[in-house]
Amino acid sequence: MNTIADNPFEYSSDNKRYQTYSYYLKKRFGKKVMKIPLNVDLGCPNRDGTKGCGGCKFCSAQKSGEFAGDPQDDILTQFAKVREKMAQKWSQGLYIPYFQAGSNTYAPVERLREMYETALSVENCAGLSIATRADCIDEQKAELLGEIAKRTYLTVELGLQTVHDETALAMNRCHTFADFLSGYGLLRKNGVNVCVHIINGLPGETHEMMLETARQLSRLELHSIKIHLLHVLKDTELAQMYERGEFEVMGLEEYVETVCDQIELLPKELIIQRVTGDGAKDELVAPLWSLKKFCVMNEIDKELGRRNSYQGIKFAG
Repeated sequence: MNTIADNPFEYSSDNKRYQTYSYYLKKRFGKKVMKIPLNVDLGCPNRDGTKGCGGCKFCSAQKSGEFAGDPQDDILTQFAKVREKMAQKWSQGLYIPYFQAGSNTYAPVERLREMYETALSVENCAGLSIATRADCIDEQKAELLGEIAKRTYLTVELGLQTVHDETALAMNRCHTFADFLSGYGLLRKNGVNVCVHIINGLPGETHEMMLETARQLSRLELHSIKIHLLHVLKDTELAQMYERGEFEVMGLEEYVETVCDQIELLPKELIIQRVTGDGAKDELVAPLWSLKKFCVMNEIDKELGRRNSYQGIKFAG
């Protein structure tokens, strides 16, 4: 079993051979920092007909907000309720309000400003995280986010999922890699940290295609990345495809191998916020092995140790 002393990776204080978000936050703030997921139900241009209808085939009715607050509550009430639940595990620390569900730049600038400022007003606030689509970023919104980034720790999370437009088209993303690069460019122009989300196991994607997503992203000025496993959730078009036998979900060994290969390609300074995702137990159709989240993370740790490998070892620069 590998010990801390055996770990050759410099951005780690434990056995992790990649730079975790918890490691980064502890180094930056000196204490525990917790993200508080919020849901303001701004919707999505891929649901209301602006870009498309029905949303992405893998997206749930909650718009990826299964663990966020209740959109019937205002922002401060949501924050207080979620924080109270977290206090059962962590009693003290700093907080990052996280606009998680839906596309959280999909509204007029003045409404966005009010939302963000309300969230930043909470006690012990360390910063702000905002999840959105890159095609919901324009010059005005990027400037607003740039203003906020000058005075707090701000991260904008862009759901890319894949660099392959053929996959995005098949999943009804109504969003291209060029759209992502445009939104990303506006944010970086205004000094905003960008986190990108990718999904492994999308129908039709090969191992090499998933690695190519990591390679192309490794060339950008990203602050962080979230690596997700494709979850088949109830009442989605993806679930119907799965039930018809149109694709197979990834197995645990295949997923672990893919993530480790991707980690090796990413620059060592890049923060890896996630190496797998959460699927709500009552909503998950497949793969059921993903419910054992810590088991998946441990298998990734063990595989990197077995290889004597670590983040960035194959980074091409």
